[in-house]
Amino acid sequence: MNDNQIEQTVPDKPIAGPVSNWLKSQNLEHDILESDHLGIEVIGVKPSSLFDVASALKENGFDYLECQGGYDEGPGEKLVCFYHLIAMNELSISSSSTPEKQKLREIRLKVFLERKENINVPSLYKLYRGADWQERETYDMFGIKFEGHPHPKRLLMPDDWKGWPLRKDYVQPDFFEMQDAY
Repeated sequence: MNDNQIEQTVPDKPIAGPVSNWLKSQNLEHDILESDHLGIEVIGVKPSSLFDVASALKENGFDYLECQGGYDEGPGEKLVCFYHLIAMNELSISSSSTPEKQKLREIRLKVFLERKENINVPSLYKLYRGADWQERETYDMFGIKFEGHPHPKRLLMPDDWKGWPLRKDYVQPDFFEMQDAY
């Protein structure tokens, strides 16, 4: 490269995968995120469009919610609610199946949420009954409320517990519970 040429660097943009392309054809709003370490497509979804996107994915064969949870990106940063969906009905494993036929269709959804007092996300319980305790645990640990959840109460912590223990800005209460040693 000589002095007259300027090297331009363009940051690598994630490439849309098959699910993202299908969602785009259905006019469903989403963001393309970098695939995870296993190469599974990851899609960012706004809270307002989560239920519509998940409904469309379920109609497209993603009939199993393998995992739902949350994590904190750090003090002052965003909270993230994630979903791992699998198309189980398409899995046909037999002794004569090739590895290509054994590969599951999988997708990960992420909802990025601003850190504030009341954080709401639509519950996916109506679509996936397995979301029941998973959403309750996410509420209990991070304070993310799931609108439309049939049992919106704490799962792990006592009902009168103050705060959200897995948030990175959580301050542990300064008390100790006395227990009998006998």
